[in-house]
Amino acid sequence: MPERKDIARTKRKPASPRALLLWTLFAGLIFGIIGLGQPLDFATHAFRAAVNRHHASNNIVIVKIDDPSLRRIGNWPWSRSAHAKLVDQLSRMGARQIAFDIVFFYPADPAGDSAFARSIERSGRVTLPVGINTAVRGKAFPLAQFSRHASLADIALDYDFDTRVRHIAFTAPSDKGDIPSLSAKLAGLKVLPNGTFPLDYSVDPNSFDSVSAVDVIDGKVPASRIAGRIALIGTTTDSLGDQFSMPGYGRMGGVYIHAIGAETLMMKGRPLNVGWIPSLMIAALVAAVAITRRRPIVQNVLLVAGLLLITVGPLPLEANLLYFDASPGIFVLLVILWQSNWARLRNRSTINEVSELPNLVALRADPTAHEWPLVVARLHNYAEIVSALPADAERHFVEQVTSRLCVGADGRKLFHGDEGIFAWFAEPNIPLGHHLEALHALFRSPVKARGHQYDVMISFGVDIGSSRATANRLGSALVAADEAEAEGLKWKYHDPARLADASWKLSLLSQLDDAIDKGQVWVAYQPKLDLSSGRIIGVEALARWTHPDKGPISPTEFIGAAEQHDRIERLTDFILDEAVSSIAQAARQGHALTLAVNLSARLLNDPNLPRRVKDCLDRNGLPANQLTLELTETAALAGTGQDIEMLGRLQSLGVHISIDDYGTGLSTLDYLKKVPAAEIKIDQSFIKSIRDHRSDRVMVQSTIALAHSLGRIVIAEGVEDRDTLELLTAMGCDIAQGFIIGRPTSLRHIIKKLASKRGLRVA
Repeated sequence: MPERKDIARTKRKPASPRALLLWTLFAGLIFGIIGLGQPLDFATHAFRAAVNRHHASNNIVIVKIDDPSLRRIGNWPWSRSAHAKLVDQLSRMGARQIAFDIVFFYPADPAGDSAFARSIERSGRVTLPVGINTAVRGKAFPLAQFSRHASLADIALDYDFDTRVRHIAFTAPSDKGDIPSLSAKLAGLKVLPNGTFPLDYSVDPNSFDSVSAVDVIDGKVPASRIAGRIALIGTTTDSLGDQFSMPGYGRMGGVYIHAIGAETLMMKGRPLNVGWIPSLMIAALVAAVAITRRRPIVQNVLLVAGLLLITVGPLPLEANLLYFDASPGIFVLLVILWQSNWARLRNRSTINEVSELPNLVALRADPTAHEWPLVVARLHNYAEIVSALPADAERHFVEQVTSRLCVGADGRKLFHGDEGIFAWFAEPNIPLGHHLEALHALFRSPVKARGHQYDVMISFGVDIGSSRATANRLGSALVAADEAEAEGLKWKYHDPARLADASWKLSLLSQLDDAIDKGQVWVAYQPKLDLSSGRIIGVEALARWTHPDKGPISPTEFIGAAEQHDRIERLTDFILDEAVSSIAQAARQGHALTLAVNLSARLLNDPNLPRRVKDCLDRNGLPANQLTLELTETAALAGTGQDIEMLGRLQSLGVHISIDDYGTGLSTLDYLKKVPAAEIKIDQSFIKSIRDHRSDRVMVQSTIALAHSLGRIVIAEGVEDRDTLELLTAMGCDIAQGFIIGRPTSLRHIIKKLASKRGLRVA
């Protein structure tokens, strides 16, 4: 038997806060280097731009090649004579500068080209664009006859997958030297630095004065709207393309990008983007301070404040054209925030709220579960004592109990469940019988809590280490503790002899086979209630055995024996065939009901199971989506990858998979993700106590919310009273099953009840 310290050594220790911070900062550094956060950076810049929104200055008027212009002058491209008229008219109206966002690097009709060249020469204030010639993958200069009397500017833009432009270059290199960008040219920069500058999207693009090109040509635009201003000519209609994403405004013509670029440089000088390093440094500082704080609320406040600092804080800076990218810092703070709160929530699900000791969920996850004897101490009058305690004294009482249970075993790891249940795995170096006798003797003296003394009725149960699931072992130890109390003993081992008696089991199994043949085994049906409509929508098929001599045999006895001796296949096939046949017949009579049948985990290793299920459905004419196969949570979790694959094969038939007895096994998100279940059936042990115990109520409520977020239906079993039913309805539970809805009975009785008006709804 391995030493306990060796087992403890194999447990994975959670990363320390400092290690978590270092790894997260490293990930944030990589995040920034490879530019994963560009969409987030664009979004944060867009947000800050929207807050800082302001109107454009009065320096630029946009001359639009729009739909009215195309209808009046003709399809694109226009004759160069039309552009000549536009230049002449703008010059007469007193435009300070005339700039085109339209390329002219190819010859057209000679007369039109000559007219356009003469108009450029007459104006003396025209700027023509240098674009990209995709054919030669280089710069495309305007024709020499045009550029001879014009200045040049580059209109190339770098944009992302969503046609968003974040930066514009000051200059563009070419074989004829550096060429200023159109934005820099319009802004009148005399000295052109290298690199790029960020666009100030806080400028409202709709605030630019704009006129239609055809109205200019036809003389319909007052000269006052053009005189002394820069006339920027470009396409704005969707039909001509050249559209870019404008934050907060959708897609607009590229001419607006150049206008905003020029406006950015005109207003406050050269904008500066310092990159993502400052945000990462701020995030590192905030996170380092936060992880040193012990109170979770302080940690969260600091981390959220850090997020606000690097997302909202730069508002005044960007109003003065100082930009920085926040995505790496946001990434770091969100990871730290998520990790700290996720770990806290995960720990909360495994911690008893009263004592802050690990609870029974944590016990099921303990790696010593199959190695050491499991001891349970049960305080039988715990509820009575707690009801008599002052409001804040329960924890003090539990502390006195746990201190006695740890006598003689320093460092013992106790697990605290509800209703006065304490459990631990017995240390190998302690004589167990003598130790439990000594612990029982300690409780002969009353337990003191806040000045009051309470006599404690305690007994101990022990389950020897085995390969059974921890939930089963815990149940066995609890049964042993209850039996010890009933028999006047201080402690008792769980005696598996009754279950392991081979002759009794073999006799039982042989009689079970005979009982199936003789019709002594039959199917009972328990109705299911849809809580939203108040209608009976389905039934669960339950195996029942009425022995001619012994009367009703407990299902726990004969089903458990059949499972342990691999005889469950015939019983399952019998129940499945009987139930499917009955439900199909009921459907033909106009009573459509869903059917749930329990499935033993042992059958998941049977490769012929899907074929038998399909044959049964086809033979009886029942649609597969009306059948649900229920598998207990503990059994499913104990399965292998082959088990999960089998569930997937069953699901592919159209059959629904349900997790039965949810909450009694090891409930993890990984488990819910792994098992292809359409339903989660909360165990009745939690449902029966949700009115009286807050912990069970919280667990049921959170389970319903979690299941719904994962697209699962939630069924509550063991509903026995109206108050519980109403509470489950308020929680948003989907389906309920229990004695208040209907006890297991014949299908004929249920159909008769459905046929009556009174039976359509639960009263």
